Amino acid sequence: MSPALVLEAYREGIFPWPVRQGLVPWASPDPRAIFPLETRSPWPRTVRRALKSGFRVSFDEAFEEVMRACGERRDEGTWITPDILITYAELHRMGWAHSVEVWKGTELAGGLYGMALGGLFAGESMFHHLAGASKVAFAACAGRLRERGFRLFDVQVLTSHLRLLGCVEVPREEYRRRVREALAVQARFA
Repeated sequence: MSPALVLEAYREGIFPWPVRQGLVPWASPDPRAIFPLETRSPWPRTVRRALKSGFRVSFDEAFEEVMRACGERRDEGTWITPDILITYAELHRMGWAHSVEVWKGTELAGGLYGMALGGLFAGESMFHHLAGASKVAFAACAGRLRERGFRLFDVQVLTSHLRLLGCVEVPREEYRRRVREALAVQARFA
């Protein structure tokens, strides 16, 4: 798994979804889940409450720490294998992969990471150690994407949590069209 291969996959609307060390299937779900950046609906009450909880947000300060926290063992297992961690850490050093960190004092309370290519941000994973921290990370990420001219916030697969945040599904062909349009835009996450 090389950074060049990962970048090419994202440009085609495909992302890696490892099931165990050494086995990395590539995914392009239909439908695809996105967060619509073009609409500005108010955040749900739970998000607004979390935004008032005294968290501090940073960007790209603790990328590998965020990835490791996202990869902590869960009941369903983790897809963040050592190969994925190494590859995405390299993509971060190259300026493609980014993180949003949410802090309570000096403790990393939550965060997310993803890939930025042109006007596309592909969210990969998020976590929280304190209630509301992942919601703050998501809202901060969406805000940054909007202010920096991003066109597409890919969240891959719709979950009940992402639906609560305002994410929706679009057919794969519409998603691929949006990817092409977003890649033509010059936007910078960092």
